[in-house]
Amino acid sequence: MSAGARRPALVDELADARGPEAGRPSPRQAVAEPWPRGISRRASMRISDVLAALQLEFPAVTTSKLRFWEEQGLVAPVRTSAGYRQYSPADVERLRYVLRMQRDRYMPLKVIAEHLAALDAGVDDEAPSPARLASRDGETTGPASRWTVDSLAGEAGVEAAFVEDLVTAGVLRSGPLGALDLYARDVVLAAARLAEHGIDARHLRSFRTAADRQADLVEQVVAPVRGQRSAASRARAATLAAEVGELCTQMHTALVRAAVAGLEP
Repeated sequence: MSAGARRPALVDELADARGPEAGRPSPRQAVAEPWPRGISRRASMRISDVLAALQLEFPAVTTSKLRFWEEQGLVAPVRTSAGYRQYSPADVERLRYVLRMQRDRYMPLKVIAEHLAALDAGVDDEAPSPARLASRDGETTGPASRWTVDSLAGEAGVEAAFVEDLVTAGVLRSGPLGALDLYARDVVLAAARLAEHGIDARHLRSFRTAADRQADLVEQVVAPVRGQRSAASRARAATLAAEVGELCTQMHTALVRAAVAGLEP
């Protein structure tokens, strides 16, 4: 069994609480395959393949995160005779669901596991369908669209002028058609909270400068791998960029925490 093979303890607890009859799956549930249904469960994808499939939409996903989610029972790849993990397209969709719930709804893993348990049991069939975009390698799963100033302001609950100030200050960057990048929502939400403490767009330029410098470091590490110009090299480069970028984020967070801890009470 591939994705969904491990039934989270939540399902067992609910069954025990309702009694033997209520806990017994209906005929529909008994024959239903784990969510997502109708997607291939042929386990033929290596970890590098999974990362390549996910990192267009979630650049920060890493090998260690995949293994951690496996330990939490969110996905269950099969093992080869040599002990290597093999994933199916259904496994990838489960992982994509986990990542979207974390990014879009800030759900903790325990709550995500409960949602997956409900989906597996057929309680809720309203899981989001993946968006599609075109890439150089063909159609692949990814984000549906980018933000405009107005749509982002509406989503974040701020005035459009607030978003425009972030663009003017260089904290947010717009493309040729005025579209903002896919992480702009997170930036605006954080900026809105900081504004409550008197930290405005001008003060946030240093964050952008630091992020650009860290991205330059990542590029120096990744460039030799990307220069090999093969599909496998591009996948390795994307994985490496995400891992090094995540390490830069951890370093920055640790340094800020250390500096704040050193402030006089």
